Amino acid sequence: MLALLKARLGRSERGFALIIVIAIGAVLMILATVAVTASISGTMKARQDQAANGALSAAYAGVEEYQSRLSNDSFYVQYGNPAADFSGSSDLTLPTGSQENPAFGIGSSGTWATVAGSGGTVKYRYEINTEDYLDTGVIRVRATGLVNGVTRSVVADLRQTGFIDFLYFTDYEIQDPDISGESSSCVKYEWAGRSSSCGRIQFGKNDVINGPLHSNDTLYICEATFNGTVTTSNSQDQGGGRLYDIPGGCGTANFNSGGLAYANTVGMPSTNSQMKRETRSDLSTSGVPNPGCLYTGPTKIVFNGDGTMTVRSPWTKKTRITGDPASGGSTPAACGSISNLRSGSGATITVPDRNMVYVQNVPTVSSDPNYWSNSESGRPSCASNGNPIGYPISNESVSSSAYGCKNGDVFVQGSMHGQVTIAAENYVYITGDIVYKDSSTDVLGLVGNNAVWVWNPMKSNGDKLLSGSNREIDAAMISVLHTFQVQNFRYTGDRGTLTVKGAIAQKFRGPVGTVYSGGGTASGYSKDYNYDPRFRYTAPPKFLSPVTTTYGVTTWMDTPAAMNADGSYR
Repeated sequence: MLALLKARLGRSERGFALIIVIAIGAVLMILATVAVTASISGTMKARQDQAANGALSAAYAGVEEYQSRLSNDSFYVQYGNPAADFSGSSDLTLPTGSQENPAFGIGSSGTWATVAGSGGTVKYRYEINTEDYLDTGVIRVRATGLVNGVTRSVVADLRQTGFIDFLYFTDYEIQDPDISGESSSCVKYEWAGRSSSCGRIQFGKNDVINGPLHSNDTLYICEATFNGTVTTSNSQDQGGGRLYDIPGGCGTANFNSGGLAYANTVGMPSTNSQMKRETRSDLSTSGVPNPGCLYTGPTKIVFNGDGTMTVRSPWTKKTRITGDPASGGSTPAACGSISNLRSGSGATITVPDRNMVYVQNVPTVSSDPNYWSNSESGRPSCASNGNPIGYPISNESVSSSAYGCKNGDVFVQGSMHGQVTIAAENYVYITGDIVYKDSSTDVLGLVGNNAVWVWNPMKSNGDKLLSGSNREIDAAMISVLHTFQVQNFRYTGDRGTLTVKGAIAQKFRGPVGTVYSGGGTASGYSKDYNYDPRFRYTAPPKFLSPVTTTYGVTTWMDTPAAMNADGSYR
């Protein structure tokens, strides 16, 4: 009986063990299946992530390839696919022939460009939007990359690199020879062998530059403070590894953003005359769909703070022109009626929105619509050493070249509300404060073909004629052929502080004041220059660019993929 019971228990234990073995085997099979599934899933995800990263890199490569095309051909901005969703109302054409670009393809039947060296597996397309280009110089690009059936898109804003990349830009670190009387042989970079007898202008002990600075010349610095990047086109060691020179008795400069570095020269244009093209009314399909305003001879502009400006311009006959050279013209109300422009009170008009004003010399060619004959009725009168809008003022002592009766000079001041650039064929005179009504949206450009003067009239004995002190200028300014300078800076006594919020570019360094050896201002203004950070991604309308133009990315944005793998829009 006992033996029988043991036999039965033995069979029961063997059956239970079998069940355990089967259960363990099943669990192991499940674990193995899960492991294989996880491995396959992980591999697929890794491949998917790899493809997604590759597609994003391809999109970036597309933007960089478009940048290179712009750098090689400044007119490439005209090309793009006008049928692309992202292009909106941009004025674009598809390039053909040798200019044909597969990256402009759209839709499932459209072409893709291929990243070199990828064997055709990494592709991209880009769409171009130039709706704001004429106003701000900004081009928007949406690029889509494609790798292994995965697409990714990015949007980039491109802007021309130029003078407004710097708070302070100078071609030559000497005073303008036309003002100083020095030999024209001094117009040479110090690092290229300029004579030591040519006077240089230094940054003084109290000078604080709050923004990026570049000089094509060798900088001459006495302990000034720089709170932005500083670059020079001088590569020669000035002592101790320094790329800048130090006046005798001075210590080293204070570079608070990484020291002084070498950078290539930035070429100054030879004239601003090309800006006059923006006032032609016969180029609506050739780059000037919305022309600005042209004024002739000395012109006074006062910004009124409410989005209007009052313009007085006695020599003006036509405020828009046709032809090059000009042979016809018109007088649109947007630029002011001729009778009001030529009156003592001037014409009050809306600040040309995202546009420009050009002030030209009185033409000497009879076929020009703004020409005046000597016997013509209504011809403005020219006083000795003066112009018909009231300069020089009473008791002002001036040189014979200051206020030419027929010069294309513009006299500007006021509270500015809008976005506009004002260019002059001759001088820009800043006759009072120029301040933005809204510093977040208002933008002003001032471009003098010759000097940009901070107006500072004096009596014959050197005494000041202006009451009060200090001056503020909110603008991007450039003097193409000469200088940005305070008029009569050696005289009139201490004028306080010259505050600039924007950017300054000039061919020659212009002094704004003289200083005592201890650093205080003896006459003229001390500097308070501050960069307008908005110029990193935008510019005053139709502002002047360097001779050689490149495009830099101001903003990047990773966006949802714009296209499917077959090229169709999502």
